[in-house]
Amino acid sequence: MRRMVDPDVFGKLELELRRGVVVLATLSQLRTPRYGYELRQALAEQGMPIEEGTLYPLLRRLEAQGLLKSDWKTDSGSPRRYYTLNAEGRRLLGRLVQTWQGMNEAMDRLLKEDAR
Repeated sequence: MRRMVDPDVFGKLELELRRGVVVLATLSQLRTPRYGYELRQALAEQGMPIEEGTLYPLLRRLEAQGLLKSDWKTDSGSPRRYYTLNAEGRRLLGRLVQTWQGMNEAMDRLLKEDAR
């Protein structure tokens, strides 16, 4: 008899998979300036929803790591903090994209082997 995987186990493993991808997804959407809510919407529209409690600390961490710059804009109503990649962030994004593509290709090969 096959035993079902505990849904809690699946949830934890899925969360682990998403953690690293969230950083890459976020960086990919900051080639142009975006404020937090706009960024969340853009990611969700592309199938990568992120909770506010995850996104805002991530943005602050990436800025502290020297990958983003931010500016407050108040010209259109309420003040909004816009984030964008700086030069170092663009370089890092390029390297991460290369790494991601290599890992994705390797996983495609591994999963095709598994399907045999």
